[in-house]
Amino acid sequence: MMEHDIFRALADPTRRTIFEKLAAGSMNASALRQGMDISQPAMSQHLAVLRAARLVREQKEGRFVNYEVDPDGLALIAQWLAKYRAYWPARIDALKLLLKDMDQ
Repeated sequence: MMEHDIFRALADPTRRTIFEKLAAGSMNASALRQGMDISQPAMSQHLAVLRAARLVREQKEGRFVNYEVDPDGLALIAQWLAKYRAYWPARIDALKLLLKDMDQ
């Protein structure tokens, strides 16, 4: 299940930080490590998990590899959330009614 991979990948705070940095723009692993207390091998492992979940893709430019957010992975997240979007308005309306009844 792809959603499982996505949420497992983003469950780790370090990977969320990496993903958020990449959301601001493409960069290589060395630039991603700036401001983080993480080794190069650990960064490579985190990037591998994000790539496997299709959240991040790599683009080789000469001998350098730049990473960026993969829009296909974001589309999967949006599709998963869309399944539940219709659920919440009805639940919120029911909560409003309950709170109104409690106030009376």
